[in-house]
Amino acid sequence: MTNISKSNLIIKNRKFTAEALWSMGRINGYDLFDNKLLYTVSYYDIPKNGSSSHIIIKTLNSKEYTDLTSKMRDSNDQLTKNCAQSQTNAIFDKNGRGILFNSNGKLFEYYFDSEQVEQLSTGSLDISEFKISPDYSKCLFISSVEHSYKNEDYNDLPLTSGMIFEDLNYRHWDEFNTSLPHPFVSKLNNMKFEDHPFDILENEPYESPLKPFGGIEQLCWSKDSKKIAYTCKKKVGKEYATSTDSDIYVYDTETKTTINLCKDFEPKNYGFDSNPMYSPSGKKIAWVSMERDGYESDRSRLIIFDLGTKKKSFVSEWFESNVESFDWINDCQMVFTGVWHGLTHIYLIEINNDNELVNHEQITTGQYDYKSVKWFGNMLIVKRQSMIEADELYELDLKTKEIKQISFENDFIYTQIDKASVQPKWMKTVDNKDMLVWVIYPPHFDSTKKYPTLLYCQGGPQSAVSQFWSYRWNFLLMASEGYIIIAPNRRGLPGFGMEWLEEISLDYGGLCMKDLLTSVDIMKEESYVDSDRLGCVGASFGGYS
Repeated sequence: MTNISKSNLIIKNRKFTAEALWSMGRINGYDLFDNKLLYTVSYYDIPKNGSSSHIIIKTLNSKEYTDLTSKMRDSNDQLTKNCAQSQTNAIFDKNGRGILFNSNGKLFEYYFDSEQVEQLSTGSLDISEFKISPDYSKCLFISSVEHSYKNEDYNDLPLTSGMIFEDLNYRHWDEFNTSLPHPFVSKLNNMKFEDHPFDILENEPYESPLKPFGGIEQLCWSKDSKKIAYTCKKKVGKEYATSTDSDIYVYDTETKTTINLCKDFEPKNYGFDSNPMYSPSGKKIAWVSMERDGYESDRSRLIIFDLGTKKKSFVSEWFESNVESFDWINDCQMVFTGVWHGLTHIYLIEINNDNELVNHEQITTGQYDYKSVKWFGNMLIVKRQSMIEADELYELDLKTKEIKQISFENDFIYTQIDKASVQPKWMKTVDNKDMLVWVIYPPHFDSTKKYPTLLYCQGGPQSAVSQFWSYRWNFLLMASEGYIIIAPNRRGLPGFGMEWLEEISLDYGGLCMKDLLTSVDIMKEESYVDSDRLGCVGASFGGYS
């Protein structure tokens, strides 16, 4: 693998370009130990046609940082040098003496004192993601098991790549289902694998996590390190392909027994259920739950299951949009992110001992999208983006609501460019309803001039047009080329209530299309919009639009 490091791009004429976009660092996972922040960031290189993931370590109150990956590349130890080529899922170990990470399908630890790595995993299984149990006695990890569709009637053609399918589900997006992700568990002795890992879903034709987008967030350890909650859709063939009904299962590593939290207890859950997380005491477990089977764009709600009383409580019914990232603060407080009126903010909820909602409040403000939240015992670390700024990490004080930036990956880009500006506009639709439209203006916008204008058509078709940063549909890049961009939250988008979300159903060429055209018609009345130079961009349902 080619070594790729952080770009030192020099930008000319203060113009944000495609080269600048691909020179930006893309922050992924993060962890905290005392006042040390760890995060992984991906760097890309166009001439080399590749990318590399780096581990960054810094103290919270300083801009200074250590690129641990680059340091490892310079090591005299060959194993340490080799591990620097690929690093993912990095976290601090129990005592902060080192860092656990995944490299080339194996689990390693880097020790700060020796500045060398040690391989912890054994055997032939490749590890894609992992979670260490709270008592550090076990490792839960994801590995693929073979699920072949080759027909045994053609054993005389051993070199053929052909496959015979007689049922669904044989393909996800761009890959055939020749393997299944399964959760494995191995005991640890001084952090090293002690025994042969066992497969929680051994001989079962199911996935956990779920393809194509699921990851380790769909599984979690219980606080006593004895049980594993995991997301699984235990269906095959056509039933798998036509259903969204996944469930939360709890597997006991000691008794080898499994219970289904969604179907074994009332009320039963029949929609898409995922992302379980135990409360700090271990007495409760929360996850996100959709109500209806077969409806991919149903509202995602936050549910709490009391492991003692077996009671289920939906605690986000007041929020008529989707619960996205969430975390426990304590057994009676939680935070989550969700989109409302084109902004994804963080909300704090308080519940009583019966898991009944007592209070809820929005605790962040501003024209941003908050994409993840993690509670580290005394502080909340969050990831934030907007249409003109990529992901960075922030520290949020729950008491004062103060927010402080703690990562600065892309300052070297921002200091060299002139940014676009973004304004919300509310417009009347053809049926006299209010629609939020984001308008993105070029740098140095001059209202006395005329500008070519693009209509952005969202895909999904039920995905929010919020303050998102995209490396595919990048509004800052479009605006920097001199375009005004119109980005409507047309019919069918979340964040405006269920009626607005579901008005697109069975009407894909109707009001949602009129909403798009309405936004252009209204903006054409502005003197600075050149009505002779109008275009549109979009993919998936956006391309259909």
